[in-house]
Amino acid sequence: MKQAFFSLIVMAALAAAGGFPAAAETADRDKPMNAEADALRYDDLKQTTVFTGNVVITKGTTIIRGERVDVAQDPEGYQQAVAIAAPGKLAFYRKKRDGVDEYIEGEGERIEYDSRADTVKFIRRAVVRRYQGATLADETTGALIVYNNNTDVFTVDGGAENRTAANPTGRVRAMLSPRAAASAPGAAVSPAAGPAPGLRPSTTLGNVKN
Repeated sequence: MKQAFFSLIVMAALAAAGGFPAAAETADRDKPMNAEADALRYDDLKQTTVFTGNVVITKGTTIIRGERVDVAQDPEGYQQAVAIAAPGKLAFYRKKRDGVDEYIEGEGERIEYDSRADTVKFIRRAVVRRYQGATLADETTGALIVYNNNTDVFTVDGGAENRTAANPTGRVRAMLSPRAAASAPGAAVSPAAGPAPGLRPSTTLGNVKN
C-alpha cells in the first residue's frame, strides 16, 4: 500500500498553535510534527485535517496510530483530534511522562484528544498501560478510560461494551504495581524527592454501566 510522507511545510500549518498533541513531555511542544498516511485532506478555511490509511503521527516522544485521524483547530489555537481504528483493530497512543523515565500507552477503537482540557479518551476495548522504562508497571482495561495529562488522574468505566468471553460481566480490570516494587533495582531515591509520581485512579474506578 502506498505510503505518503507529508512535508513539514504542510504540517507547519497544522502545528502553528503548538502542534498535536501538546499532551506530552514538555520538550515535545517545540518539536515538529510528522505524519505518514495514504491520503490527506486539509481545509484551511475550516482548519481541519483528515489523514486516512495507516496513519502514523509523531511529535517528539508522542506517537498516534490509527486508520483515520481527524484534527480540528479552534480560533484560539486549541486542537481536538480523533483517531479511529480499522475494523477489528485498535488505535494507539503513546507519550513520555514529563520528568521521569515512564511512558503511557493506550489503545481503543476510538481515541479522542482535547488539547484545551489536556485529556485523552480511549473508547471501546480500551486499555491504558504505564511503563517504567521497558517494564510494565500498571495496566487497566474498560469500556471507557479518560486520562488527564495535567493531573495524572484517570477514570475507568466498564459495562456492556467491555464484555468479552474472558470477562462476561464487562467489569473494569486493573493491575497496579506498588510504588516501591516499581522502582528500578538498585536505584537510589532522594528522601527529599520521594518516589516517582504514579498514576492516580479517580473515585469512579470500577464503575460499571449496564
